[in-house]
Amino acid sequence: MQTVNSLEAKNELGWIKNCVSEELSQKLAQVGDALRQATLCLRLPELLALSLQQPAVPAQVYQYILDFLASNPTSEQIAEFKPTPEMQERLRTLLIRSNAGELTPTELKELDEYERIEH
Repeated sequence: MQTVNSLEAKNELGWIKNCVSEELSQKLAQVGDALRQATLCLRLPELLALSLQQPAVPAQVYQYILDFLASNPTSEQIAEFKPTPEMQERLRTLLIRSNAGELTPTELKELDEYERIEH
C-alpha cells in the first residue's frame, strides 16, 4: 500500500518525466528510490522499537474497528457505531480510576489510546 506522500511524489515525477529526457527521468527515479531507502534506514530503529511495544489496548479492539470499517458501512452505520459492551465497561473502569487519580502508567496509555481512537 502506498502512502499519500509516495503517491504525490509519483505524480510529481510523472509531471517531470514529461519535461525531461528519458535518461534524466530514470536518474531522478533512482535518486527518489535512494532517498526512500535512506529514510527507511533512518527510521528503522524507531519502527523496530514500536513493533516491540505492547499495544495500548487489546488487539481485539483494533480488530473490531477494522472489521466494522471493512464492512463498508453507510454514513448512518458510522454515526451509530459504538464500542462493544466489554469495551464500554473497560472505559468506564478507566475513567473511574482516572477521576480517583489511581491510573497506572499502562492504564493511562490505554485510556489515551481509546481517546485517540475515538477521534
